[in-house]
Amino acid sequence: MISQFFVLSQRGDNIVFRDYRGEVQKGSPETFFRKVKFWKEDADGDAPPVFDFGYAQTTSTEVLKSYVFNEPIVIESALPLGPASIFMQGTKRMPGTAITKSVVANEPGGRKREEIFVDVIEKISVTFNSSGFILTSEIDGTIQMKSYLTGNPEIRLALNEDLSIGTSDYRGSGAVILDDCNFHESVHLDSFDIDRTLSLVPPDGEFPVMNYRITQAFKPPFRINALIEETGPLKAEVTIKVRAEFNSSINANTVLVQMPLPTFTARVNFELEPGAVGHTTDFKEANKRLEWGLKKVVGGSEHTLRAKLTFSQELHGNIMKEAGPLSMTFTIPMYNSSRLQVKYLQIAKKSKAHNPYRWVRYVTQANSYVARL
Repeated sequence: MISQFFVLSQRGDNIVFRDYRGEVQKGSPETFFRKVKFWKEDADGDAPPVFDFGYAQTTSTEVLKSYVFNEPIVIESALPLGPASIFMQGTKRMPGTAITKSVVANEPGGRKREEIFVDVIEKISVTFNSSGFILTSEIDGTIQMKSYLTGNPEIRLALNEDLSIGTSDYRGSGAVILDDCNFHESVHLDSFDIDRTLSLVPPDGEFPVMNYRITQAFKPPFRINALIEETGPLKAEVTIKVRAEFNSSINANTVLVQMPLPTFTARVNFELEPGAVGHTTDFKEANKRLEWGLKKVVGGSEHTLRAKLTFSQELHGNIMKEAGPLSMTFTIPMYNSSRLQVKYLQIAKKSKAHNPYRWVRYVTQANSYVARL
């Protein structure tokens, strides 16, 4: 089962990135890029197509389409269940057209529900120093569209008029500045340079209208810091603080804070702030890691966790070097750090009665959110 899929540029930027299972450590694209870029095992050749394990069974789109489907299919018990068997040639067990079928419920009377979704998804990477100041920050964003419109009408998508791309296209103070961006092949850019409007005839299903990258300074949604202090020969205390820097009308979901602890940590006792609701704490003894989960964080709120550590033997060295750094993952619906906005979504009407449902949504996720001790 594939865990991640990504396509990198020649300088290591994410062009396409999808994390399907959430089990691979953060920064894997950078690790992969460095391994390829600085491959030295064979000075006369390029890096191999496979480093660790796993081999592609097939890359034919016509074959793969028959295994991507949105409707439950009854699978015969005679079908082999080995890992490679799903790619075996032969009788297809599911229709090849299933990939293009809508998953949206129909209107009463069996009519197809006309809908179009536009999602502005931003994955942010931020590194804080021990004092809470930002060392590095970056946004990898995409405007994703999912269309369930009949008749292939033309779509016009308007973005911020003060949107700038690189320093050569600077449009004044307060402008949203993209380092670089690329567009789907269906997008027409005839008026983009004039009024930042994209026009396209969307293909069926989901596709990225535009990918972009920002390295200009932006306000991070969370401030995080941690302090670890020795309190005795075999004891120490960790204090972690998380502050939400966004508006109180917005909530962050599935927040998880993690911190590697010294190797000789034997026991951890947690102390949550009074009245804390929806918080979970855990000490993963196998890999000596502290975990703090917050089911929901309201904008403007601040939360503190204290953890008392007990060691199995004395630490001979700097405790600060044996712990951390602190890392954080989260999802914030209806929030984006770049301030890039979809100003309007216009659909060419077939008739006055034709008025499809339109949804524009924003979400910010942590790609790499780290605080040093």
